[in-house]
Amino acid sequence: MKNPYRMRGMTLVELLTVMAVLAILSSIAVASYRSYMMRTNRTDARTALLRIQVAEEKYFLQNDQYIADAVSAPPAGLGILGAGGATPSGYYTIAVTPGATANIATSYLATATAVPGGPQAQDTAVCQTLSIDDQGQRLPPESSGCWR
Repeated sequence: MKNPYRMRGMTLVELLTVMAVLAILSSIAVASYRSYMMRTNRTDARTALLRIQVAEEKYFLQNDQYIADAVSAPPAGLGILGAGGATPSGYYTIAVTPGATANIATSYLATATAVPGGPQAQDTAVCQTLSIDDQGQRLPPESSGCWR
């Protein structure tokens, strides 16, 4: 015969053990997700910089010089970026400056900088600023993982 007073269910210790395991697993998952989002948001900067590179080369072929204005519509500028030089998602601001020759007509350096206080400001220090020049050189270098 069964004991009618026997309790069924989980003890408090079992419940606390399950909660501790869930807390550990969720903390690992959240950290991994944040890292994934940082890498994903870098696409905003990479895409904008590569679009500027293509537009600068096109502008150079048509005008025999580069241009620093990436906001204004052609022919006064490249027409790539939104107001204030922001990338489409707004995670970075882009600046186009003279490159190695210190003359915008003959070289350029396009730099994407994480918006202060924005989500990418928490990215690794190395990956908060990405740049590309008229020679196609990327900073930080490919080995840093920022361009992947």
